[in-house]
Amino acid sequence: YLFIILACFVGYGWLFFLSQIHHQTQDFDLTVCLLKRTTSIPCPSCGTSRAVMEISKGNVISSVFINPFGILVALIMLLSPFWIGYDFLLKKDTFYQFYQNVEAFLRKRKIAIACIVLVLINWIWNINKNL
Repeated sequence: YLFIILACFVGYGWLFFLSQIHHQTQDFDLTVCLLKRTTSIPCPSCGTSRAVMEISKGNVISSVFINPFGILVALIMLLSPFWIGYDFLLKKDTFYQFYQNVEAFLRKRKIAIACIVLVLINWIWNINKNL
């Protein structure tokens, strides 16, 4: 729980930092992706920060075009702190149970292959978009 909460708050901080930089200069491009920095090839998750920023502005369609993973990340960042807070206050483990169920679902061979294919498609799309 602590790791997820910390990751969410680091993500909130990163988005705040990016929004402040974006307000100061429109041409600023801060890439922390090691793959893109070393090879100039975007990874499957490149553009996720910008996609989450677009969602925060209400631009869901443009978010999907930047990177569909942004929707998943935004949902996790939005829901998990409240869900974990709920579990903490009521001394439950519903978030952890949900996580275990999702993990078991994703471990099914057909589902895992489908997810890998979707990630590869997204990666090809990111490369073609020249993110």
